[in-house]
Amino acid sequence: MYKNILVAIALDHSPDSNKAIEVARCLAAEDATITALHVVEAIPAYVANEIPDEILTKRRPEAETELKAELGGLTDVRPVVETGHAGRTIVDYARRSGADCIIISSHRPGLQDYFIGSTAQRVVRHAHCAVHVLR
Repeated sequence: MYKNILVAIALDHSPDSNKAIEVARCLAAEDATITALHVVEAIPAYVANEIPDEILTKRRPEAETELKAELGGLTDVRPVVETGHAGRTIVDYARRSGADCIIISSHRPGLQDYFIGSTAQRVVRHAHCAVHVLR
């Protein structure tokens, strides 16, 4: 059983996080902490210069609102939104927060990432803790 579980939620790829939360609850110790993390992809500076500031400043608050709505008011899951590269940010956040398990969904892969999706693959390869990949 795990004490600190990080559930990676990709709002734009897997709109139903219920399965991942159910798995987290099954793997959780009695007094475990479950955190739902969504990563807002960082926009390269050369692109950001062409986007109006109000759009850039709204990205994170909109993601926070969407993540809370996706969780449906669950009180035992803490929503967190970070900005950065998805795979790297998930691994870094897990390390900083002391997560002992990461739960991540994987999309149907293409030829370039045949067995699991590229974000899930990066997390599996670089995480310091257990990783459960869901399909």
